[in-house]
Amino acid sequence: MTLAGALPAFADIDPATYCLDPAAVDAALTPRTAAVVVVHRFGHPADLGQLRALGQRHGLLVLEHTELDASRDETARRRERAAYLDTRLRGVRTPEGGAGHSYLEYVVRVPGNGRPDRDAFARAVRAKGVACRIPVQTPVHRLPEFRRCLSLPETERAADETLALPVDGSLTKRDMQRTASVCNALGGLLAPAL
Repeated sequence: MTLAGALPAFADIDPATYCLDPAAVDAALTPRTAAVVVVHRFGHPADLGQLRALGQRHGLLVLEHTELDASRDETARRRERAAYLDTRLRGVRTPEGGAGHSYLEYVVRVPGNGRPDRDAFARAVRAKGVACRIPVQTPVHRLPEFRRCLSLPETERAADETLALPVDGSLTKRDMQRTASVCNALGGLLAPAL
């Protein structure tokens, strides 16, 4: 979009899905808004119905950006692994599932004091041999080329608290048990912020 001369505006996310919050998009619209770009995050589909209805009401183009998709078999395996972790993880907030979630990434929230606790948790998990990654290092609206003076509290909270755990189809049941065990052993160490 920037190559076409457009200036992106940003709206906050839904804290459960990490996708655009339709109410936040509605509040961010101006007479200069030409389109809404919908991004599905971590395999969780955005609420296209509400966003398309919003676009129709305001005469806006609604563009959809889809992350890379996995095969049907791989998606089924990822869903199985995600369901396993959903029932066994304690001390972290597991992702909201729902119809259509393909779990390209299994993104949990680490309780505590935001980024310092999440980063310490990630280091401890990696030290125990479980791969994990921070899915969003810096929100787009904070990157130098897009920096704006605006508050997107859910986006920023998600960037500070989220951690992606492995759920790819090649993982064995033993791998999944180890992930749950390592995370659960650490989860109680992080006291929630008061």
